[in-house]
Amino acid sequence: MSKVTFRERARYWFDNTMSKGTASLIGWLAVVSVGLIVLVTVLTLWLAPGEPEGVSNVGEVLWIALMHALNPGRIAGDKGSIAYMTVMFAGSLGGLFIVSMLVGLLANGLKEKVDRLRRGRSRVVESGHTVVLGWSDQVFTIVSELVKAQSSQKRSAIAILAERDKLDMEEQIRETVGDLGKTRVVCRTGRPTEPRDLALMNLAGAASVVVLSPEGEDPDAHVIKILLALAKRKGAHPPVVAALASSRNIAAARLAGGEEVHLVDSDDTASRLIVQSSRQSGMSVVCMDLLNFDGGEIYLRTPKKLVGITYGEALHAYQTASAIGLRRPSGVVLNPPMDTVINADDQIIVIAYDDSHVRLAAGKHAVDEGAIVMAESEPLEPERTLLLNWNGRAEQIIRYLDGYVSPGAVLEVAADHPKAGTNLAGLRNLTVNVKDCDTTDRFALESLGVGLFQHVIVLSDDRFDARHSDTRTLMTLLQLRDMQSTLGEHYSIVSEMHDENNRALAEVTEADDIVISDTVIGLLLAQLAENRHLADVFAYLFDSRGSEIYPRPAASYVKTGTKVTFSTVVEAARRRGETAIGYRDSQARNDPPHYGIVLNPDKSEVVVLGERDSVIVLAER
Repeated sequence: MSKVTFRERARYWFDNTMSKGTASLIGWLAVVSVGLIVLVTVLTLWLAPGEPEGVSNVGEVLWIALMHALNPGRIAGDKGSIAYMTVMFAGSLGGLFIVSMLVGLLANGLKEKVDRLRRGRSRVVESGHTVVLGWSDQVFTIVSELVKAQSSQKRSAIAILAERDKLDMEEQIRETVGDLGKTRVVCRTGRPTEPRDLALMNLAGAASVVVLSPEGEDPDAHVIKILLALAKRKGAHPPVVAALASSRNIAAARLAGGEEVHLVDSDDTASRLIVQSSRQSGMSVVCMDLLNFDGGEIYLRTPKKLVGITYGEALHAYQTASAIGLRRPSGVVLNPPMDTVINADDQIIVIAYDDSHVRLAAGKHAVDEGAIVMAESEPLEPERTLLLNWNGRAEQIIRYLDGYVSPGAVLEVAADHPKAGTNLAGLRNLTVNVKDCDTTDRFALESLGVGLFQHVIVLSDDRFDARHSDTRTLMTLLQLRDMQSTLGEHYSIVSEMHDENNRALAEVTEADDIVISDTVIGLLLAQLAENRHLADVFAYLFDSRGSEIYPRPAASYVKTGTKVTFSTVVEAARRRGETAIGYRDSQARNDPPHYGIVLNPDKSEVVVLGERDSVIVLAER
């Protein structure tokens, strides 16, 4: 082992001091400046004593040397001997170097400070705010919905932590969401998996935390890592809602997050909504209305004045709200039996446009007995469904569809995807046939005999990126639309898409339902961030067991073409063991944004329902 020399030690010490940042560099520059001034003073006193004229002591020479170092231009006004001018010129050159270095260091240090402020590293001091961890396209839906939900609050805030530039995040939110009203959106740059960065969010003072599933490969691993970081963090944190892309990772995420975390299975939710929309036209619009904060929202109320009466009687209890079920200690049940007695520990689940609209009616609603029709439901017949394209959730969609249809139903899968029709063993009701088909080709679609099917599901092909996949889906929808018009065929069409911006383009195709999975999950996360107790309600709605939302012919409830109050429609549905929550005007079925769907009308509202109109009910199959 060689001996370390003094020179090496000195250089090592110097390198360490230089690496400490701008302050250390300025300190060394100050040392060099003092050395230069002292050197110039000594040389002036030695080589040019008594100059400049009138200078009588060392202090004055030091001052002159300092001024030449700080302002090299002063040399132009100097007069004296060659020795004096030479020393001052050398001092001015050294000063020019030092001043240049100082300006550069200050500029660089200021830039570093501004960049640090730009990245957003200060601790959030809000309270009662919503924290969003991670970044994906769902963040725009969540922010937009939370802004609407919190519009009545004087002070509300949303804090976002993601591995993106702070200014870029804020600019994208302003461009996409628009007016934020009274809500402040605070963005911070950092890693949600790092405890130090999580500390910036003031989790102890937050109302709720939303964990997003990011884009890219294996997004669920990132979500699980965030949940682990939250679990290991010292101190309490508010309720957490997290979105997972795959159902296979639910168990691992639940273990990582613990009981305080509610997990949203993106694949499962989107699959259930696609299946329900394929069988009940308008289902996606109804669910979107219930999930967003624009129209009817779901509230839980403790009905002190309704304790002891039956659920059927409670259907007429509200003027501008619609009861849809009960939240009991044993769990949520929508559209329970009409003779179910409401207990003191029950909560009524209602749909209302605002919290203030959930109030009891002043008296009994008028019911036109002569307008009520008690038509029997038509027996279910085996259905034929056509599934176009294939992706990772197609298998799950088919298995959910198998739980809805009656035995003998047929499903044709038409796709040129290499995995189309795989892993479908164990189906009980469906008979599945698979055909190779380019779904953007008109002749290939015509060869399928689409008119023989009652329902068509168009999935997004996962072999392509989201934008290209949506483009192919639009091409398929346009082909189907033209085939319907040319051949006079009638079948419902539900389509899956990625980008909400493509909905307006897809409306030209007049598809019955368009499911934007990212938007649906974003809306659900926003709802649960505001009230996580609604998780059981939405889980019940998306489940094939129990009561579901159905648009059923209006002629089965009331006389068509006759003026009736909506309370009469509610009573007609009640006598069939169903809960009426709205209706659909067939003439407006292609008019955005509600496509003829009217949810939770006033009980006294007079409606005229036609032969092609529907009553939207919660009912058993």
